[in-house]
Amino acid sequence: MSNKDLKQEINNVLDSIPEDILEDVLNYLRVISNKSKSTIKMSQNLSKILDEDKNLLERLAQ
Repeated sequence: MSNKDLKQEINNVLDSIPEDILEDVLNYLRVISNKSKSTIKMSQNLSKILDEDKNLLERLAQ
């Protein structure tokens, strides 16, 4: 998907989001725009690991 297509898809999704949530989305985008690419990538990787190992982590927590 091209950059232009991605931006259009983001705009389409934003059009369907309730107005009271839009400010939260904007704040989130501002936060991540101030982060380095490596920090964002590390957060994405951690999130992926946690998602993949959710079942294991739940069993360990018991």
